[in-house]
Parts: sequence; structure tokens; C-alpha cells
Amino acid sequence: MTETGATRRREQRETARPEKRERPVARPDGETETTATRRTERETSERDQLARPDGETRRSNGMDVWGRDDRLNLDETERRFSVLSAYILMSTMVLMINLTSSSVAFAAPTSFNVVDLGAKGDGRTDSTRAFLRAWESACASPSSATIYVPQGRYLLNEVLFTGECKGRVTFKIDGTLVAPSDYHILGTSGKWITFNKVQGVSISGGILDGQGAGLWACKAAGKKCPFGARSLEFTYSSEITITGLTSMNSQIFHIVIHDCKNVKLQQVQVTASGNSPNTDGIHVQGSTDVTITQANIKTGDDCISIGPGTTNLWMENINCGPGHGISGSQNGVRIKTWARPSTGYVKGVLFEDIIINNARNPIIIDQDYCPHNEGCPGQVSGVKISDVVYRNIRGSSGSQVAMKFDCSPKAPCSGIVLDNVDLTYESKSASSSCINADGSAFGLVHPSSCLAA
Repeated sequence: MTETGATRRREQRETARPEKRERPVARPDGETETTATRRTERETSERDQLARPDGETRRSNGMDVWGRDDRLNLDETERRFSVLSAYILMSTMVLMINLTSSSVAFAAPTSFNVVDLGAKGDGRTDSTRAFLRAWESACASPSSATIYVPQGRYLLNEVLFTGECKGRVTFKIDGTLVAPSDYHILGTSGKWITFNKVQGVSISGGILDGQGAGLWACKAAGKKCPFGARSLEFTYSSEITITGLTSMNSQIFHIVIHDCKNVKLQQVQVTASGNSPNTDGIHVQGSTDVTITQANIKTGDDCISIGPGTTNLWMENINCGPGHGISGSQNGVRIKTWARPSTGYVKGVLFEDIIINNARNPIIIDQDYCPHNEGCPGQVSGVKISDVVYRNIRGSSGSQVAMKFDCSPKAPCSGIVLDNVDLTYESKSASSSCINADGSAFGLVHPSSCLAA
């Protein structure tokens, strides 16, 4: 007999029995309790009568029609469902991890090794093209890119790195970039390594060797020589960072910042002979928001020179000497202007917390600057100098006159402030000199101020 037939006969016998009637109980929704109970049991019975693979019908009490406990089969189904759910969850997590890894890899900086692109670190092979190939690839990268220069000496001729780039570019330099030993190759062009119209470029570490000694000797001998090349120059650029770079033996200026904004130079080293002409350490012109910190500069000209159009320049922890400016063997803190007509001005300058050791001119304003008496004899400066503060400056002078303010008769200096200045000359009192200068003094001031009130 089939399961369905047995079930039908049992239901017929149960129907033939007298039905025990129950008193209906009223419910708030108008339905009697007995009717609601029966309806619930019928719905439950219909849900529990699920088809099985072997044709049997599962009862709601977990027993099949033959009296077997079906809960073991239900547990097995639930176990399989749990395993399947765990597998789906793990697969989803793996997919998410893969997608995340892909995203991280896509955003990671791209690196270009100049050696892989043909550069030779032997100091003799011209590696200019390899550096340009690295720049072109890095500049075109949509994500941040690094140009890596391993240890070695890499010969570079004149090279120009131009923007605009898609992302930031960092030069990570562990080696030395070497200029041609023949100074004629670069000397007539005036530049060696130039970055033009770039944004977000950083230089980290490395040495620039300008090999300028031959040109210096040529000039010292009075021969006909090219003017010389600047080692590193940034023009019309922004968001520039130079950290831990060493520039040595530049033909003329070592580092030039021209018409730039938001520039940071940190831990820069500059080295050249004290007799090397026009080898300014860092020259800033026409630029704004420039910061120079922790620099060590030894050169034959100005340690840091400031050209026209410069605003918001901050210099801190500068060690200069030998050199002509900031704090060195010839001048300490100096402002100089050419003795010729001009409509320019210098104002809002602060020199603070400076130690000067045996500088010939510890504090000087020179508006009668006319080297070699060429192009300016008999003229006066038109540059107006005002609001210059000298605060917490101490040390020794290499000459009797420790403070000299030689200002223009056409545009006298005004608003000069001396605040706690203590300078001596050979362990005794020094003197001060003022021409066309007025200002005020506060605190301890040695030598005595000569500024007109």
C-alpha cells in the first residue's frame, strides 16, 4: 500500500468518529478562538508537508509516516547550508582582498631606475638621454613617480626637465651627477640642470659636481673665458622640495630659485673654494614663500643672495663661511644694492638669533655697490630700504666698524631697528657708521647706535 493510501484511510477513520465540539471563544477581530486555532494548524500542516527525494512526506513533528526521526536529515541539510554559506562568505572576502590589493598596487608610486634606462655610473659615459627617458616616463605617470639614481658617477650634459606632469615626481639620488670637465661645453649656455614649469617635484639626497675649478683658474689668469653655468635652477615652478642635496664646485651659482612659489630647501650643503668667483650658494629671485633651513654653505661669493621681486623668504639655521653673506668670513648679514637708478625697494626684513664669528662686516647695508667700477661710477642707488630689524645678534667683528649703514642720498634708509645687538672687535669695543640712515635701538646695543632718531 502506498503512503498516500494509508494516509487517506486514517483520515477517513478519524472523520467517522464523533467530533467533540468546543465552545467558541470570541476574539477581538470577530473570529472565534477555535476557528483561528484550526486555521493556524492547517497552515502549519501545509508548510510542513514538503516533498522528499524518496517520495515520503515530512510531518511537522519531525517524524516521517513510518515513524522515523527525520531531524537527523534536517540537521544534515542545515550543515550543508552552513558550509555553503561559509564558502560564499570566504569567496566574497577573497574577492574583496583582491580588489583592495589591486587598488593599492594601482595607487603605489612608480619607480624608474636610470640604470635600467641606459645610464652608466662610470663618470665617462654620457647619461643625459637615460635621465630624460626616466623623466618623460615619470612625468607621464598618473600616480606619484620616483626617478632613482643608484650609487656611481653619472655624466650629464646640459639637461632641461619640463612640465607639466600628471603627478608628483621625486628624484631619489644615491649617486653623483657630474658636469663635463671641459667648461666650454656648459659655460656659454649659462646652465647645467634646469627644471622649468614643474609642480610638485622633490629632490632627495645626491651630489652635484659642477667641476668648476678649471673655469675659476681661467678667470683668475685673466684669460678669455665663458661666463659659466649655474648647476641647478628651478624656473616658473611651484611646490618644490630639495632635501639633503650637496652641490660642489659649481662654475657659478650653485642653486637658483627664479620666479617660483612654495619652495623648501632643507639640509642643503654647498662647497666651493673661498676664491671661486660668482659661486653664490643659493640665489632667490622673483619668488615667494621660500624657506631655507639647516643649510651649510662654504663658497667664494654670497652664501645666500636675494634678487628683486622676492617676498616671504624665511631663512633659519644657516651656517655660512667662507662666503660673503649671512654669517661668514667677509660679511655677516648684508643688504646691498647697485649704485644706479632704480624704482625697487627692500622692506620688512628680520635678522634674528645670529652668531657671527670674526666677519669683516658683521652688519652692513651697502647702497654704493659698484664692483670693478663698471656701469655705475658716480651714480647713486634708487632702491628704498625700510623696516629692517636686527634682533639678538652677537659675536665678533674682523674690523673696527662692526655696524655700517651706507644708504642712498636719493632714498635714505628708514625704520632700521637694533634690538639686543652685541658685537666686539678683538675683545674690545667696536664702532658703528651711519650715512643717510635713521631708526631706533632697544635693549643692549654694542657698539652704540649711530642711527638718527
